Amino acid sequence: MQALSEAQRYQYKHIIYEEIEEFYKMINIQTFTDKAAIGLSVLCTLHCLALPLLLASLPSAAALSLNNEDFHLWMVLVVIPTSVYALTLGCKRHKKYQFIAAGSTGLTLLVIAVVLGESLLGETWEKILTVIGTAIIAYSHFKNFQLCQTKTSCACPKTANES
Repeated sequence: MQALSEAQRYQYKHIIYEEIEEFYKMINIQTFTDKAAIGLSVLCTLHCLALPLLLASLPSAAALSLNNEDFHLWMVLVVIPTSVYALTLGCKRHKKYQFIAAGSTGLTLLVIAVVLGESLLGETWEKILTVIGTAIIAYSHFKNFQLCQTKTSCACPKTANES
């Protein structure tokens, strides 16, 4: 077995440090996007449930131009890429594909609520779909975040680098 030269050792060290740095950048981005998606889901649910109460209790708030349909559309346009990105990054790490499936189900419910809207679904069903969809999305991101933070609960196959 041949010993590595100083230059080879330096090169291997440099490659390993770059891989570790890239890994931590990915974790930080994934953590941020999971938390952002959870926050957006909560915001959407609060908007759906609290806005009618606010409008009823403060009639002057009705003067604000908070069009429900526009709000839902913009929230979905922000939530979809955030959720897809965070869940995909997490899945690459922990290999639990059920969270992408659950998140996709929640996103589908949100899209149905936006596309069909209050005029076709009625206010009650639109809210039900939105609340269920956001709850599923938030749960998926919460579990994704948990798995990415704790390696002990992660059933990831060991790679050649970890052996």
